[in-house]
Amino acid sequence: MFIGHHATAFALKPIAPRVSLGILFGATILLDLIWPILILLGIEDVRIAPGITAFTPLDFYKYPVTHSLLAVFGWSILAAIAYWLFRKSVRDAAIVGAAVLSHWVVDFIAHRPDLPLWPGGPKVGLGLWSSIPGTIVVEVALFIAGLALYLRATRARDRIGSIALWSLVVFLGVVYVANITSPPPPSARAIAWAGLAQWLFVPWGFWIDRHREAHA
Repeated sequence: MFIGHHATAFALKPIAPRVSLGILFGATILLDLIWPILILLGIEDVRIAPGITAFTPLDFYKYPVTHSLLAVFGWSILAAIAYWLFRKSVRDAAIVGAAVLSHWVVDFIAHRPDLPLWPGGPKVGLGLWSSIPGTIVVEVALFIAGLALYLRATRARDRIGSIALWSLVVFLGVVYVANITSPPPPSARAIAWAGLAQWLFVPWGFWIDRHREAHA
């Protein structure tokens, strides 16, 4: 789920007010930030297979380093340790680690059984992507709920605080619609290069947070 991961980041902000939204974005999409790099390096791969699910034509047949459950636990622990070394807060570090793990949980709901429990192990997935309406309803509902929680917990400190946030919401909406309506991508490398653009969300989250504050 694309906006589903961002929904999780928004939803976590009220319970982790000291953690920047940029960090939360980076944590919830960390696996998808690393994944395109590994595709370009030839370590992981994806196939274009129209019809493999109703929602996406992508066959995620090889991504054990980023998306096997065992590996995700490892990424979660590394992220938590890195944040603790930076901020010295055990609680916030645990939330950052949980944010990384949340990516696999959300993917588990959406993906067909292509998520390995460990490299080479059995693959699981509930297959929400078999239904386009179901995917849209669930993901949009999650995003609205996460955004609502974030808006209840924060307010704009200045005009940029509103512009930065709502421009991100509009941008995510445009990308989401484009993902649904666009033809299949031409190659795995094209997917990887496009996927690298997700790194933009990390500084964008920091920008938003610098201009927003917790509700009094």
